[in-house]
Amino acid sequence: MLLENKTAIVYGAAGSIGSSVARAYAREGAQVHLAGRTVSSLEAVAEVIRSAGGVAHAAQLDVLDKDAVQRHATGVVDTSGGIDVCFNATSNDDIQGRTLLDMPLGQFMQPVTKSLTAQHAIATALAPHMARRGGGAILVMGGGREAIPRLGGSHVAWAALAGLCRQLAADLGPHGIRVAWLLSPGSPGSADDSPDAEPTDDPSHDAPPGTAGLIPRHRPSLEEVAGIATFLASDSARTMTAAEINLTGGAVID
Repeated sequence: MLLENKTAIVYGAAGSIGSSVARAYAREGAQVHLAGRTVSSLEAVAEVIRSAGGVAHAAQLDVLDKDAVQRHATGVVDTSGGIDVCFNATSNDDIQGRTLLDMPLGQFMQPVTKSLTAQHAIATALAPHMARRGGGAILVMGGGREAIPRLGGSHVAWAALAGLCRQLAADLGPHGIRVAWLLSPGSPGSADDSPDAEPTDDPSHDAPPGTAGLIPRHRPSLEEVAGIATFLASDSARTMTAAEINLTGGAVID
């Protein structure tokens, strides 16, 4: 198994992406610690993992509270012996539907401030523990690099998050800690959101605003995102850091 004997923390683990990643980590042998705002939702994910034979712990956590993130990390170490991997799937609480010219500064800055504050708190809390283990992987879900109107501060937040991750990778590399982020074209789809899937009238399967007809392949499914996140967390990806993993299906060309 790719993550056997590893301990992972998934932030935002009750959401669709976070829960998919948490389940994938557990299937590959990791002890998984689920963190988020709603305990009941986290426990539901933990129970699915346990019923499949995995190990999962759930804890309520505000990722904007640096002291709370540090206390939780210490608790994970006390319970599991260390921290090897983290995946940040928390939302940035963005406000969309208006142009930047029509948006007050506070609304524009809201996703930027939350994204950077949360990722800085997570990295600074976990890095010392990972360094003591000889290394680790800090992973985060990012957003697109397309030019799409009326997304407010979302793309600015994702661009800033990518810059933070690059700097973290440079600073933490000497300690064996890798940092990478996954680039997705909007929200990942379900398991049947594939090139051969039947058409659907469900609006949740629509392409992200402004990208209709631009994706040569297809949106990544939650399972595909979780699979890539599992590979990145494993020792097989130990040369990959300061890296953006392009899951846009060709919507963003590198």
